Amino acid sequence: MNTSSDPRATLAEIAAHCGQGFIGPDVAEGQSVFEAPWQASAFALTVALHQQGLFSWPDWAQTLSRHIAAHPDDGRRYYDHWLAALEEMMERCQLGTREDLHRLQHAWAQAAERTPHGQPIEL
Repeated sequence: MNTSSDPRATLAEIAAHCGQGFIGPDVAEGQSVFEAPWQASAFALTVALHQQGLFSWPDWAQTLSRHIAAHPDDGRRYYDHWLAALEEMMERCQLGTREDLHRLQHAWAQAAERTPHGQPIEL
């Protein structure tokens, strides 16, 4: 993927990796797709769960669309909607309850707080 010092992938790079041939209307070539690492992680987890056959892409798209429609905004909260849809899909696939996911979120935050900068976070 991106070979510059910026580790974030562009939409074109992600699309190429996923076998798609498009650039979204709001993301110009060379512009970063993700504003934060958690967004890239949520994207990657969604793709991995789909590739494992846990849900179809149309089912995913419908779930994400429902979350976006329920809380319309100017697009700045897109990955918040993505994460909410991912949590719903994980619960629906019986990968964990929302409570399980929130406990993991808090454990991750606590681990991040105690981890020195530049070191990998371990739960």
